[in-house]
Amino acid sequence: MTHAVTVPVIILNDGVEIPALGFGTYKLNGSAGVESMVSAIRTGYRLLDSAFKYENEGAVGEAVRRSGVPREELLITSKVPGLRHRYDETLYTVEESLYRAGLEYYDFYLIHWPNPSQKLYVESWKALVEARRQGLVRSIGVCNFLPEHIQKLIDETGVAPSLNQVELHPYFPQQEQREWDRTHGIVTQSWSPIGRANEILSEPAVTSAAARLGKSAVQIVLRWHVQLGAIPIPKSSNPQRQAENLSVFDFELSEAEMNAITALGRPDGRRKDQHPAYYEEF
Repeated sequence: MTHAVTVPVIILNDGVEIPALGFGTYKLNGSAGVESMVSAIRTGYRLLDSAFKYENEGAVGEAVRRSGVPREELLITSKVPGLRHRYDETLYTVEESLYRAGLEYYDFYLIHWPNPSQKLYVESWKALVEARRQGLVRSIGVCNFLPEHIQKLIDETGVAPSLNQVELHPYFPQQEQREWDRTHGIVTQSWSPIGRANEILSEPAVTSAAARLGKSAVQIVLRWHVQLGAIPIPKSSNPQRQAENLSVFDFELSEAEMNAITALGRPDGRRKDQHPAYYEEF
């Protein structure tokens, strides 16, 4: 099957390659979810982002099998939930994720939230290091980890995450977090990359760039992520929108346009009050 779009790849600190843009699967469940994911794969997406908590790992595995694309050409992510941070629980959760999906391995497995008051995320990280050693996963990372959380992982295990997936969009550009990740050799991924879509997509900084380049507002925002060096993982069940979201590698935003979009950042930019210093998810 031919790629509709060739997506550039980024080489992570462990040598694993990852596409510069992926496909989010949150709330894509059941047969309709499978159809959306198959459509995405056939459109050219090669990175699918899931989580144990999304309860759609089975749908992801089914989409992989139905897509007609060889498993080794696809990169599949899942995540350990806050309830499973103890060492043995994390290890069997990875195994259960594989059984649910019917896959031999995951390309990426991440800790979904640090849940710092539980003081178990280092234990969970040690289990992911072991899961990688066993060949259950190829690359390990984190989500929503602040610099102090990641530093603790590095100090206690000597292993840095390959990825840190965080909320990142024009209203919440995460400059400090991105810079910290970059200086520590960690690639930042963007969840909720369009943020509060209706508001962001009508911002003059976005619409003027869209008009100049003849692109949609969504394409402008996704291209902003790419030029920041962050990996957006937009979700859409609409095949036309899926193709549009992937088509962001044939144009470039100017430095002034990039700066104007970044300047949309707000102190209260998070979509919900999910600050990793205190927000916990189980």
